[in-house]
Amino acid sequence: MYDRSQLMRGTLEGCILHIIGTETTYGYNIVTRLQQFGFTEVREGTIYPLLVRLEKKKLIVGRYQASPLGPQRKYYSLTPQGQALLGDFIACWRDHERSVNNTLEWRG
Repeated sequence: MYDRSQLMRGTLEGCILHIIGTETTYGYNIVTRLQQFGFTEVREGTIYPLLVRLEKKKLIVGRYQASPLGPQRKYYSLTPQGQALLGDFIACWRDHERSVNNTLEWRG
């Protein structure tokens, strides 16, 4: 069976940046969105370390805000550097996707 985790690791950061770039949001909501988009194996324990790493790289910034359901939540938004990297990721992904599709469609 193919190990999907290797492929997923290489794409999650870009997908997280896209979600945060679309809406200022918090960790659990990011997990939920990713699961809705088909990343069914993604759990909070996978996402939170990635958020910490993205914040340390200054690609996202987190701010605590009041939550209607209890304690404050940390909401994330993209920095200009994060927006630039997201653009690079999208271009790279499109190119990679095209190459993989061309290869899989090739019949010799």
